[in-house]
Amino acid sequence: MTDASAMTYGDYLTLEKLLDAQDPVSDHHDELLFIIIHQTKELWLKQIIHELKLALALVRDDKLIEVHKNLSRVSRIQAVMTLSWDVLATLTPTDYMTFRHVLGSSSGFQSAQFRQIEYLLGLKDGAHLKFQDEGSAPHVALAAALEAPSLWDEANAALARAGFAMPVAALDRDWTQKYEPLPAVEDAWAEVYRDTDRWWRFYQFAEKLMDIDDSMAVWRHKHVVTVERVIGLKTGTGGTAGVPYLQKTITKRAFPELWTLRTKL
Repeated sequence: MTDASAMTYGDYLTLEKLLDAQDPVSDHHDELLFIIIHQTKELWLKQIIHELKLALALVRDDKLIEVHKNLSRVSRIQAVMTLSWDVLATLTPTDYMTFRHVLGSSSGFQSAQFRQIEYLLGLKDGAHLKFQDEGSAPHVALAAALEAPSLWDEANAALARAGFAMPVAALDRDWTQKYEPLPAVEDAWAEVYRDTDRWWRFYQFAEKLMDIDDSMAVWRHKHVVTVERVIGLKTGTGGTAGVPYLQKTITKRAFPELWTLRTKL
């Protein structure tokens, strides 16, 4: 352990290790930017996971006011990540095609941390496990998130504990499966929105969840625009359809009934 009195800025942040983690494969100037943008995103994803894990525990304990800080931090991180697409957009198609071949089959589609965040929020798709080596730390973390109740599941359970009529299908189900919206869940949350004075803590909690879902949609949209600007409609490096695939993800919602209830208010 380093003596605190002798601790330097570089020691505390292990900057030597951090700044040595960029290893461009080509000799093209812009590859370093490409690496740093994606490494930075992974660091922010790590922090989001850190916040969501605590958020899940707080909601399980019905601490719906205390969880505001963690959820607000997540949405603010998402905003920073969205802005980073503007930096990547300075990479022109000509620049990118100069080194794209060195990426091989690697793709952001394979990001275990991004998929873990989707699982923690409630967007479950077990097919993503195949992109991680079985037994590896990313595979273990993904599998654990897939098999556990998501933030939306815990939110619905908290509402049920408060006395709202919630369907069994929302409270006792196979957590590994994709969540299907339920009219009764929408009705329960709509009741919160119709009487905000009485259910203020649930109302504010729901709006914090909406901030995250909203920010995710904005991030996905900016991702699509940036990719189209840089590679057009080419196939993605990981074998996905590229822009057409990304466009389909924009409509994903982790907390679907919070969106649909607005039509009925």
